[in-house]
Amino acid sequence: MTSEQKQQIYSLLKTASDSILGYKSKSFDENAPFFKDDEKIHTQEKQQPQQKIQPQENTKSLNQILPQPMQNVIEKIAQCSRCPLAKTRHNTVPGTGVSSPFVLVIGEGPGFEEDMQGLPFVGPAGQLLDKMLAAINLSRISNVYIANIVKCRPPQNRNPYPEEADACSSFLQAQIALLKPKAILCVGTVAAKNLLKTEFGVTKLRGQFFEYQNIPVCVTYHPSALLRDNSLKRLAWEDLKFFKTKLLELNPGYESQYIPYIKQ
Repeated sequence: MTSEQKQQIYSLLKTASDSILGYKSKSFDENAPFFKDDEKIHTQEKQQPQQKIQPQENTKSLNQILPQPMQNVIEKIAQCSRCPLAKTRHNTVPGTGVSSPFVLVIGEGPGFEEDMQGLPFVGPAGQLLDKMLAAINLSRISNVYIANIVKCRPPQNRNPYPEEADACSSFLQAQIALLKPKAILCVGTVAAKNLLKTEFGVTKLRGQFFEYQNIPVCVTYHPSALLRDNSLKRLAWEDLKFFKTKLLELNPGYESQYIPYIKQ
């Protein structure tokens, strides 16, 4: 990691900490520490298996396998009380997947099952999402990380309010900076609007690529929308095939890293 990336993550975590506590924490100095670039370690070209990020309940396991900056983000999310969603949640839902994902999938927010388990996309919509990803050789255990715009469940599964999304934005920014995905797939209008800062919905945005911090972004329908309206599934499949063309352009051999996800 470069010194510039470390500085960016430090600033994001400081902002999150100040917002949560309501005052400037002594944990973060006024003057940021001096960061150095990590030394480059020359390894063989053969890629090693991705490291699986475990659910947030397994705190001890997380502390053993996650880089410290990501641990810090997850801990800050767990402590967050910036918006009213903190009062009604059972669990925060930071995300799940591999620690160095090829693709980052971004949804809108946790539902009932996600709130109870502390993991994103584990209900019916999550099962459909896994099938969608598998169709283009992606999975949460091999080359994908899944996160949401908000980390707490909005009551009755309503769309998150703008102020709730804003309260969570620094967490998602920190996750993207740490994960460094090669491509992003936004599922649903809420995710697309908040990430791309646009007023347009999926219908207007699908079928083209956008950029977020030089990362290509593709937009498609949220799996829950497909469960409500079967006619959208054909369009979503077209979106996935379109997205795959970019993935093959970025890494022609990405499919060789695919490991099917089978829910236990």
